[in-house]
Amino acid sequence: MANRAKRAKVNILGVSFDKLTMQQYQQEFLDRIDRREPTMIVTANPEIVMTAKDDADYRKIINDVADYVTADGIGVVKAAKMLDEEIPERVAGYDLFTWFMKLADQKRLRVYLIGAKPAVIQAVQAKVKQNYPGIKLVGAEDGYSKDSLDLIAGRIKQTKPDMVFAALGFPKQEKMLAILRREQVPAILMGVGGSFDVFSGMSKRAPKLFIDAHLEWFYRLLREPTRLGRMMILPKFVQEVKRSKRKQK
Repeated sequence: MANRAKRAKVNILGVSFDKLTMQQYQQEFLDRIDRREPTMIVTANPEIVMTAKDDADYRKIINDVADYVTADGIGVVKAAKMLDEEIPERVAGYDLFTWFMKLADQKRLRVYLIGAKPAVIQAVQAKVKQNYPGIKLVGAEDGYSKDSLDLIAGRIKQTKPDMVFAALGFPKQEKMLAILRREQVPAILMGVGGSFDVFSGMSKRAPKLFIDAHLEWFYRLLREPTRLGRMMILPKFVQEVKRSKRKQK
C-alpha cells in the first residue's frame, strides 16, 4: 500500500527506514497535506525494531502499510553506520509532533488526539485551546478505552480528521492507525508514544545539552530509574545488528 519504493531505505533487522532529513520529511509532509493524501508515519526506535523483528504482523504494518519510517533514536542512526549504511540524522517523534501541531494551528486543521492518562489528555486539551487556537480539536480521548481497535478507528474516521496522533504505546498505536490507513483516511496518522506527557508539561523533556549529545535516553533513565528494564533492550539491539552484519558477510 505505502508508496515507498522510489525512496532510498536502510534495512535494520527487517525494518526499512527512510533516508531523509527532518527538512526533507517536512517538505514531503507539507505536499501530502496539501494533496490530502493518507500518510502513516512510524517513528521507530530500537525497542520498536526489536518488537517488529519478532512480530511479523507488526513488521508488515511498518514496512507495507506505513508511508514513512523515521529513525527516532540515535541507536538506529548508529546501527545504520554499523551496517555500512547511512541515515542522515535522527528525526525525533516529539519534534515531528510539535511541528505538526504548529502547522495544524497555522492551517486551521482538524486534529484528533488519543492516548495517555485522563489527566494528561485534559492538560493537552487545555494547552491546545490556549496556545494553538487555530486547531479544530475534533476529538481527544485518553488511552484507557476498552473498545476494540476497529471501533476506535471507526470513531476517529467519523470526525473527518486532517491529523491523528495516537499515544497508545507500540505496537497498539500503529495497529490502530493502520486500520485508518488501509481505509484511505486522508490524514496524517502518527504514533507519538509518550509525547502527550511532555507536551502537556506533566513530564519534562531532556535539556538541549543532553539532546545534542544524544544522551536523552540517559536523562530519562536518571529521572525514571524504573526504565532500566526497558533500556536493557539497547545492548540486545546492538548485538542483533552485529549478528546481522556478520550474516551479510
